[in-house]
Amino acid sequence: QLQLVESGGGLVQPGGSLRLSCAASGFTLDYYAIGWFRQALGKEREGVSCISSSGGSTNYADSVKGRFTISRDNAKNTVYLQMNSLKPEDTAIYYCAAVPTIDCVRGDYWGKGTLVTVSS
Repeated sequence: QLQLVESGGGLVQPGGSLRLSCAASGFTLDYYAIGWFRQALGKEREGVSCISSSGGSTNYADSVKGRFTISRDNAKNTVYLQMNSLKPEDTAIYYCAAVPTIDCVRGDYWGKGTLVTVSS
């Protein structure tokens, strides 16, 4: 059974950093492009960043460009999202998903999410 598990969320002050992890079990992550999505309270889910299966191509939402970095370690079967200069508007539940393309529009297999709260 394909399973993705997110971790690394928490409470951080504005301007702080967090690194989210997306670990796969039951399958090898190497063959899949992976994306990070987020959903804030009362808002629709949005694509944050996606990375190709090889890691050679990435895509970022305009709102996080220059602040977030997606990466992957296929040997560890894990994808990461390094989030710097966090803002209150980054507060959301963050999900990772296997995606068909790195345009970050749609996901096929989803984790359960990890909550990120940016607040002073």
